[in-house]
Amino acid sequence: MKDGQLQVPDMPTIPFIEGDGIGPEIWGAAKTVFDAAVKTAYHGQKQVNWLPLLAGETAFKQTHEWLPDKTLANLQNYLVGIKGPLTTPIGVGHRSINVTLRQKLDLYACFRPVTYYPGSPSPVVHPENVDIDVFRENTEDIYAGIEADVGTEDAEEWEQLLAKQGKLDKVRFPESSAFGIKPISKEGSSRLVKAAVDYALTHEKHTLTLVHKGNIMKKTEGSFKQWGYEVAESYGDRVFTTNQYNAIRKAQGQAAADQADADARAAGKLIVNDVITDNFFQQALLFPQHFDVVATMNLNGDYISDALAAQVGGIGIAPGGNINYQTGRAIFEATHGTAPQFAGQNKLNPTSIILSGAMMFDYIGWQTAAKLIRSGISQAIATHNVTEDFAKTPDATVYSTSGFGDYVAKVIVSGFKRE
Repeated sequence: MKDGQLQVPDMPTIPFIEGDGIGPEIWGAAKTVFDAAVKTAYHGQKQVNWLPLLAGETAFKQTHEWLPDKTLANLQNYLVGIKGPLTTPIGVGHRSINVTLRQKLDLYACFRPVTYYPGSPSPVVHPENVDIDVFRENTEDIYAGIEADVGTEDAEEWEQLLAKQGKLDKVRFPESSAFGIKPISKEGSSRLVKAAVDYALTHEKHTLTLVHKGNIMKKTEGSFKQWGYEVAESYGDRVFTTNQYNAIRKAQGQAAADQADADARAAGKLIVNDVITDNFFQQALLFPQHFDVVATMNLNGDYISDALAAQVGGIGIAPGGNINYQTGRAIFEATHGTAPQFAGQNKLNPTSIILSGAMMFDYIGWQTAAKLIRSGISQAIATHNVTEDFAKTPDATVYSTSGFGDYVAKVIVSGFKRE
């Protein structure tokens, strides 16, 4: 990073973690696509030196560490990396490596663009109306991992603290309760919303929606909303917020507020509003076209990004990146799980990690390669040259995981030549 900008050589070293379960298979297909796109876009003048790193179950079997220090050091050193899915046990065992990476590297923004590729099977009538970019705070909320199990000394101490504060009566069954802490900070919320506003303005988006449950969690999620509006309003005339609308309505009346809103939209200002989380889920199904960019907290963002992905074909094709826009560090990743029951069968869809790679190339400034990757995926899906999960039409040609990667790579090369 120099003056807030990544300095990318023509032959950068980019670390990758294959991942567990189906990870090696989808990574192999993705690498084929990446190398074809870079070679085609830059005629051999640019090339990625891929650096393999260990994490997850594979790392544990080889090193007896789930996240080796060497892996973390390389990710810190090289700034930008990409990874497949990693094993996380439920209820017991080691903590999520995905969460650990985000917190150790302070990758505070989880960026999940959700868009529809024509031909993708969808459970909704108009999936083409979904084009929503989700910014999820990545380091706070319940993912901080501050918990106390039932019957432990920690739980007893928290129970005593609540009693001291006169709040123990809010716990229905204190003696059999586990406890967790939900930290939401002004700093963490503000930098996340700033990343979302910067993105929306740069990409000429019309609306940014703050999603929260501030009507119930007033001091945490309610504060997120307040801090989000403060960040947005610091951009001056470039934005118009619901807070400003309400202030005008209170001082000058409804007609004046409506006129100010109309003027702001006509001038192309970014409209920043907010919505309660449960209402967002409903509106995102009924009127997804009303949302462009969403900023929210960690748990909400987890639910929202997967729910939106389901509307456009599922998390099997959903890309994602975990980014610190201040340090430049970023890890792009397959957003789905390891699917160990399918490991070694060479049959599942590698599109999530392929599109995450396109995001990565955009991030390092290699937009031509990113565009080729998306075009290749788009053409494959539109012509029903797909893996079996997308083979919903009689004319579909079904490819294996590796075969799909080979097909997309060929589309990239031949399509570029036709242009």
